[in-house]
Amino acid sequence: MTKFKTRISKSSKNSRIILANDYSSANTKIVSQTIKNIKTMHKFLCGIKLNFHALLPLGKKEIVKINKTAHQYGLQTIADIKLNDIGNTNQITSKTLWSFGFDAIIVNPIMGPKAIRKIVTEAHKRNRGVIALCHMSAPEAKASYEINVKLSKNSKPKPLYQLFLKWAISSGADGIIVGATYPKIISYCKKISGKKLDIYSPGIGTQGGSVTKAITSGSDFLIVGRTILGSRNPARAAKQLQLASA
Repeated sequence: MTKFKTRISKSSKNSRIILANDYSSANTKIVSQTIKNIKTMHKFLCGIKLNFHALLPLGKKEIVKINKTAHQYGLQTIADIKLNDIGNTNQITSKTLWSFGFDAIIVNPIMGPKAIRKIVTEAHKRNRGVIALCHMSAPEAKASYEINVKLSKNSKPKPLYQLFLKWAISSGADGIIVGATYPKIISYCKKISGKKLDIYSPGIGTQGGSVTKAITSGSDFLIVGRTILGSRNPARAAKQLQLASA
């Protein structure tokens, strides 16, 4: 198996779009609907992201089936759990998700650089990927991700997202999450990280993020959910986003 960054890069030659397959847990057809999405939209995607909407109501057998189907159609799969706990819990959680067939997980850097590095090290041994939060797309994210912090009495205060970016780089993470709704922050992160990190940007469409602004600012991948899933014709919506981001 090749490295996650290599696999997602190969998949992105056709599209930069990652489907955020976030259905309500009240939806009793999550598995069949997700597999349908993979089969009808794979030509317009490079990956699919599952969060707690799917992970909590589904069992291992169902999640494995979804991941296998995605891989059969050339897509990478990402577990969006924003992992953030003590080392032992992080290790058990990530190993379980790897056994489910996921290619990468999203982590929350608030747990500190050493904890992130441990997750990354173990993931890379298995050719899996780790994507770290840097700045979320929601409007209210500004209150926390842009709060000024100091690591020592003599250090200058800096926004929390800049610290998260530094930790993502130093830990060897594969990428970071920066909302498409914050193009200036995308530009800053791309300038600092260069080719060391891929930038994954959610918030396109429904939350107000622009495909063009995100791409020109430095986003490598766009994570899109409701704009596609809520469309009358999801496949057509995915295709339009694919073309717009090319």
